[in-house]
Amino acid sequence: MSTESPLQPSIGAKLARPPIGYGVEHPRSASTILDWSLLILPGLIWGASFLFIAEGLESLTPNGVTFVRIAIGFVTLSVFPAARRPVGREDRGSIALLGVLWLAFPLSMFPFAEQHVSSALTGMLNGATPLFAAAVASVLARHLPSKAICYGLTVGFLGAVLIATPSMHEGKNSLTGIKLILTALVSYGFAINLARPLQQRNGALPVIWRALAVALFLTAPLGVPAVFAARWNMRSLFALLALGALGTGIANVLVAIAAGRLGATRASSSTFLIPVVALILGVEVRGEHVAALSLVGGGGCLAGAWLIRRGSASRRSSYVATRPTQGV
Repeated sequence: MSTESPLQPSIGAKLARPPIGYGVEHPRSASTILDWSLLILPGLIWGASFLFIAEGLESLTPNGVTFVRIAIGFVTLSVFPAARRPVGREDRGSIALLGVLWLAFPLSMFPFAEQHVSSALTGMLNGATPLFAAAVASVLARHLPSKAICYGLTVGFLGAVLIATPSMHEGKNSLTGIKLILTALVSYGFAINLARPLQQRNGALPVIWRALAVALFLTAPLGVPAVFAARWNMRSLFALLALGALGTGIANVLVAIAAGRLGATRASSSTFLIPVVALILGVEVRGEHVAALSLVGGGGCLAGAWLIRRGSASRRSSYVATRPTQGV
């Protein structure tokens, strides 16, 4: 809701205002920058997370990696007093479910998957997340997304398929990893839709902080013994610190805010950046081989994200243009 006065300003007041772009940031421009930041930053962070997982596996088992990242993420959010604000009693069960669908379960799948496939492939396949999120949102709302959004999702999904195709011929071991990744993405599809109303009613930080607490409790039985049995090195330690603080803490807050501001489908479009970031880091840092077809797929994922962004913006503009005006 705008905080500007509904009264028309005087001519003198209009003349006294500096022109837009001259020391004054236009509210719509600020909102656009914020929206794009909410879409881009989680994708960048999560794209790097798969490199961090691979580095963490050098010292820990998959269960240990999951537990450590969740523990660090929980501690990170605990620093913010806003995270400890109370939430509605009626939402506690849904927040606990979010801790399973968004955190404990999918975050356990990825380290196991990276024992079978590369970090680049694991990250790049996450470009299919918007497809699952849109499918769940459509079922819950009982209507299909707009044609523009469907086009964007189709392009993005095809891009993810192109990324994965070269690795799918490497044998049963790689197929097992792909199945684990897709299972995690189904869980994300439900979680993204569940997060939106929860954060709208309670705020992002209180919801994610409590969901992390649930996930921490669920992963501790297998994670704590793995931590004590680990063979630590500095590279793995710093990777897990970044994985927990950024990938499990800050990025989840950003995407929860995006889901509340932009809707579940648009918020999930940030994951189209994951394939590109994972691709670059996998090649440059870990020396992983990536086929030319995968590069084409990465471009398709970015194109899909842009189509979803444009389709969502057009839909909002159409709604504003056709909405009846209020009387004075």
